[in-house]
Amino acid sequence: MSLHLTIPRDAGALAVGADEVAAALQVAAMARGLELTVTRTGSRGLYWLEPLVEVVTEAGRIGYGPVTPDDAEGLIEALAGDGAHRLRVGRPEDLPFLKRQTRLTMARTGIVDPRSFEDYQAHGGLEGLRKAIEIGPAAIVEAVTQSGLRGRGGAGFPTGIKWKTVADAKADRKYIVCNADEGDSGTFADRMLMEGDPFCLIEGMAIAGIATGATKGFVYIRSEYPHAVAAMEAAMTAARRGGMLGRAVLGSAHAFDMEVRVGAGAYVCGEETSLLQSLEGKRGTVRAKPPLPAHKGLFARPTVINNVLSLATVPIVLARGAAFYRDFGMGRSRGTMPIQLAGNIRYGGLAEVAFGVTLGELVDDIGGGTLSGRPVRAVQVGGPLGAYFPRALFDTPFDYESFAARDGLIGHGGIVVFDDTVDMKRQARFAMEFCSIESCGKCTPCRIGAIRGAETIDKIIAGQDVARNIAVVEDLCQTMKFGSLCALGGFTPYPVLSAIRHFPEDFDVTPHRVAAE
Repeated sequence: MSLHLTIPRDAGALAVGADEVAAALQVAAMARGLELTVTRTGSRGLYWLEPLVEVVTEAGRIGYGPVTPDDAEGLIEALAGDGAHRLRVGRPEDLPFLKRQTRLTMARTGIVDPRSFEDYQAHGGLEGLRKAIEIGPAAIVEAVTQSGLRGRGGAGFPTGIKWKTVADAKADRKYIVCNADEGDSGTFADRMLMEGDPFCLIEGMAIAGIATGATKGFVYIRSEYPHAVAAMEAAMTAARRGGMLGRAVLGSAHAFDMEVRVGAGAYVCGEETSLLQSLEGKRGTVRAKPPLPAHKGLFARPTVINNVLSLATVPIVLARGAAFYRDFGMGRSRGTMPIQLAGNIRYGGLAEVAFGVTLGELVDDIGGGTLSGRPVRAVQVGGPLGAYFPRALFDTPFDYESFAARDGLIGHGGIVVFDDTVDMKRQARFAMEFCSIESCGKCTPCRIGAIRGAETIDKIIAGQDVARNIAVVEDLCQTMKFGSLCALGGFTPYPVLSAIRHFPEDFDVTPHRVAAE
């Protein structure tokens, strides 16, 4: 008898013992004389079930999780029989968490072998790139524009307009730069995609190169992502071997190649001009704009800078057509968004849904509420510089405009959940401290403002002249918001002011709020 299992090699699964589980299963199978084949995949994003072991059957993959090395012998025994086991969760696609999703960008993540070019093609890979080669640069840009795709890194700028600016620029060389410096707390979609479906990103970058006339691409990945770096480098080697990269992309007249560059892990290098500085071998500080990178970017050449998810979404836009993608979403927020559910949440992981689902549906229905079982009190959306939303705002549709209308931002799609034991004045202080640590120091509002902000909130926590010091913090936030050179200083007021506005009882030091039991 032979068995075929899939086990994630995603960093999240590795952190909870996926390698040890794989080894234990091999030993257990050998002891029973079973032939065992293990395919290492990315993660499906069901992190409460990791390590999630799936057995390949004629009826599809059947999942078991979370599996520990101690479960190996019993699990192999079960798989050799009728498959009944206490960890059996059935087909992952039938779990409510996945059934409610619309997976377009992350469709292959957790399914394919991220190091197999053949497996990628067997699951629909390269359809977008072949279409791009067929229709040519101008039609590619038009398709991306008509799809309504906006930058998934946080700014939400229309991708097609950015590409057209670079395509129209005259230069002897142009570049495609992928911002994979995923530094927001509670976000992991970029990493998941690079570790689970790296060929999709390569395909998106190759399409961007053909559309704009760029022949070289760089993926800038932070050093904390060694598994993503390894996955991308292995995939690029396979892509060159398969003719996807090189002097003639898929045998066409278009040349495009790329390489990975590893950053040192500074948060500010997620800002595009700081990223370019770092990529050029300089200290990662912010450049004033204009000139825009689309006109004068990497090495002073026209440069497309897009996030991982933006570029990885392009292949399906080309493969299925602009109208197909545009039909998902609401308002000016078209398509889908991979949303990362983290913090104190029962079903933490990645959920890709069409824009328009409400914040409450994401937290309560898909996320299952808090892991602690206590009431949800606050959620921070958009990373460490995103606003805190109370339950009263859970009817907010998840899209760029609806969140902006309520002084929030969706950023990179990270949602961090807090129960009713959270102290919001300390969360506000964390935002100021984070900014002071990560500031590149180039502009005064960010460099000095964040330090003074943390000091002033310390006085509020100590009960010193609270009302006056809250006014000082609010005034300081206005200076940072409108005077900072980039979004690091400019967005820090969002968590601070939202904490003060929505949770004023936490800033009233007498009496302290008593958490409900």
